[in-house]
Amino acid sequence: MKKLENKVVLVTGGSRGIGAATVRRLAAEGAHVAFTYTRSPEKANALVAEVNATGGRTIAIGADSAKAGDIINAVNKTVAEFGGLDVLVNNAGIYIGKDFNEHTIEEYDQVMTVNVKAVYVAALEAVKHLKAGGRIITIGSNMADNAIGPQTTLYTMSKSALQGFTRGLARDLGPKGISVTLVQPGPTETDMNPAEGAHADHARSRMALANYGKAEDVAGLISYLASDEARQITGSWVTIDGGFNA
Repeated sequence: MKKLENKVVLVTGGSRGIGAATVRRLAAEGAHVAFTYTRSPEKANALVAEVNATGGRTIAIGADSAKAGDIINAVNKTVAEFGGLDVLVNNAGIYIGKDFNEHTIEEYDQVMTVNVKAVYVAALEAVKHLKAGGRIITIGSNMADNAIGPQTTLYTMSKSALQGFTRGLARDLGPKGISVTLVQPGPTETDMNPAEGAHADHARSRMALANYGKAEDVAGLISYLASDEARQITGSWVTIDGGFNA
């Protein structure tokens, strides 16, 4: 029996990068997986076809993480399609990097809405359906513990907020048998952060392992945290950054 056999999972921002790798991994472990996407329905539909062709059970839900109503609808669609919810993976996020004095209040609202408020809204809706053994797993960043340089203020602030969210929610949901964890990736190769990109060599120079991680590495950690093997882990975070923060 696969370790996530018949578990129902919702992954926000699941059509690309770490999100798509997570959809593939959890489906391969036996989970029924719904994921949201904001743009590129072609990529989302291609991922559904790929996973379902290998025996998985996956659906894509168009949802803008900047809109609370879309997030609530995604949770409810997942429950309606699969009959419940066992695991919420908050993966969707955005990055706006520029000198601090060039930021606008509108950009603050954008980043905090998607990176923090959307996580809160998804969890608030998910707990209506999660039972004992349920999981809320949020994808943060190693930058929550290490502001790696200038032009990172907004993003670092938003990802640091997820640490407080994880601690507090773990206390709230512990009596219900639901665990809450945070995954903090460092340099990870995706189309948004290529291993041969303009800043890649600088990132590698600060890493103990000196090689970019793969989205599949993060997906493997998420798979573990979603499983029964991680039943005693809650209220904490795991940094997976090749030793960048060491």
